[in-house]
Amino acid sequence: MSANTQAAELLATVELSPQVVAVHDRDAWVGLFAADGRVEDPVGSRPHTGRAAIERFYDTFIGPNGIAFDVENDVVCGSTVYRDLSIATTMSTGVTLRVPMHLRYDLEQVDGQWRIGRLYAHWELPVMVGQLLTAGTRGLGAAAKLTPQLLGNQGVSGALGFARGFVRVGAAGKRAAAELLTAAGRGDVAAVRAVLSPDAVVRWPAGEPVGHAEFVNRARGLEIGKTIAAGRFVTVSVRVAGARGIAELEMKGRRVVAVRGFLDD
Repeated sequence: MSANTQAAELLATVELSPQVVAVHDRDAWVGLFAADGRVEDPVGSRPHTGRAAIERFYDTFIGPNGIAFDVENDVVCGSTVYRDLSIATTMSTGVTLRVPMHLRYDLEQVDGQWRIGRLYAHWELPVMVGQLLTAGTRGLGAAAKLTPQLLGNQGVSGALGFARGFVRVGAAGKRAAAELLTAAGRGDVAAVRAVLSPDAVVRWPAGEPVGHAEFVNRARGLEIGKTIAAGRFVTVSVRVAGARGIAELEMKGRRVVAVRGFLDD
């Protein structure tokens, strides 16, 4: 199979997700995942693993709502598709929340068909909650309905697991990520090393470990855009050498411990 053919198949599989979400086809959406598929939404919250858990995730967060995907860009890197997008969620009370996201789909072949093995949804839970709380009575009504849905479908432990999404590297992590990528873009190896932990691994593109100097050489001229902090990760929309992509940086404290560049193959 050629790289172009595989990329087209991966994108077609990923695009099925918003299509079946739009028509509220629960079985079709859950069927997009491998048997041991995993959803981490948002990144940092407790993952939902396996069909039954993914069904409960759908019943809690997707089924009761209207969800529209506004995709700005897709990047295919190996068997991973990274989507740069915003999602508009209209809840039962009519309030609509618009949340910037980076969605990472790691796909695998199952019986000759592409299935989603891992779905990582990078978005900022406090942003969504802030929108709810400032949306007046409709927002408060939606929050009041979500709580029993969450407890009913996920239980107390699941609700607490979802709340882990509030724990993020936050503004400090975003600053560190921006410093590193901006330094790489201007060719400053020393400034890049100052942000990296001593044992940091840089893969640029993802899957290919490179030294710091080679990373800076490949990232020269890089420009940064939308930046999201979720869990211990910061994801950044980037442009480099005329192409668009997503940089994924893993943080530990104020240092970057891993850099992955998801760029079109």
